[in-house]
Amino acid sequence: MSSSFSEEDGTFNSDNLVSNEFDFQDVIPNLLKTASHSGIYIGVGPEQNFTYMAALRPSMAFILDIRRGNLNVHLLYKALFELSADRADFVSHLFSRKRPDGLTAKSTAPEIFAAYLSAKSSEDLFDSTFKAIVGQLNRQHGFPLSSGDVDGIQSALANFYQFGPDIDYNASRRARMKRADGTAIPRGGGATYASLMAAQDKNGEMRSYLSTEENFQFLKDLEGRNMVVPVVGDFAGPKAIREIGNYLNSIDATVSVFYLSNVEGYLDQQKTRIFLSNVATLPLDENSTFIRNHRGPALASMLSEIRTFLHQQ
Repeated sequence: MSSSFSEEDGTFNSDNLVSNEFDFQDVIPNLLKTASHSGIYIGVGPEQNFTYMAALRPSMAFILDIRRGNLNVHLLYKALFELSADRADFVSHLFSRKRPDGLTAKSTAPEIFAAYLSAKSSEDLFDSTFKAIVGQLNRQHGFPLSSGDVDGIQSALANFYQFGPDIDYNASRRARMKRADGTAIPRGGGATYASLMAAQDKNGEMRSYLSTEENFQFLKDLEGRNMVVPVVGDFAGPKAIREIGNYLNSIDATVSVFYLSNVEGYLDQQKTRIFLSNVATLPLDENSTFIRNHRGPALASMLSEIRTFLHQQ
């Protein structure tokens, strides 16, 4: 599906390795009251999808993004979920840092990331993890990885290795850019990976996919059964969303949630019409929900019932 549903590789203004939506968990309490559980999840972008999936417990998920780089990131994640016994192992592999002593299944996300923030990165662990990832995808699964895919996976892992749990949305961009005097551009106040994993919803509950061992093990099982499918596609493209819809209709499944992030802000009027016509081919019910961003400078999430939204446009 990942290959046959995908469109040509597209471009975006960032490598988007980490979410920049610090408050994206705020909609989860209301989402759990309205959206169907065990349905189909569709989302865009990197790790924030795992947090939504951990809350919703979908039976299957499709991660749709215009960049093949995002597919590579999700292949990296798939392999790491499968190769890691628990959250502490997963974070060790993701950031190429030796597992600190004392971390257990009961450790909180703040405890896990505090331990790793003070741990040193390891080039040897990076090399062994990268080889294990490629081996898992090539030999265990037989995925037809191109040389570009392998390079993309290595590049993503290298960024996590270089910046560690303090990586944020603009980390790799800052590393490529310098001031006129050649000095590095300082980090702003954006959300880091560590802070996103310790973030709370509006009720004060931590819901990140690494906040509990239960969340992690649910996703590990989903990935192990090949139920998270990364797809390359433009929201207004001719193929990806419609292929997902054709498949879901053929198995009588229903989309529970479609997470859009701020993609709507990048669609002009014509592309918006095409996108909405694509969405209309998906199997929906009265509980199917968009997670959208408010238009404007703040990336604040909101919920919209999909069928009502389509009728209003």
